[in-house]
Amino acid sequence: MDIQLIQIPVIEDYRGNIGVVEKDTIPFAIKRVYYLFDVPSSASRGGHAHKEQAALLIPLSGSFDVVLHDGENQKTVTLNKPDKGLLIPKNTWRELENFSSGAVCMVISSGEFDESDYIRDFDEFLKSNQ
Repeated sequence: MDIQLIQIPVIEDYRGNIGVVEKDTIPFAIKRVYYLFDVPSSASRGGHAHKEQAALLIPLSGSFDVVLHDGENQKTVTLNKPDKGLLIPKNTWRELENFSSGAVCMVISSGEFDESDYIRDFDEFLKSNQ
């Protein structure tokens, strides 16, 4: 599975740290940034793959699990440190679950919203990877 944990550069200061994401931090141009918050612990988000877009998920606060599938293998990654981001390449199914209270997930995407780039049916995703 071609996922990566990316170390987010941090500027440490006794007044508080700053995490920095710039063009050299991730291997794609940033086209869209959004974040998930107030997600109930029993809810799940994601439930899709992208045909062309890649994404970097950063847990700004709290923790959550990312369940990934590449068409053959499944892997679960727990994100809980704001200086570690999960790079998800295109054509990788993702589901986010087990959100802790107050968790915030920032998503940095290589593309703007385009419904035609989404695969929202898992069986269709599996068929497209045969």
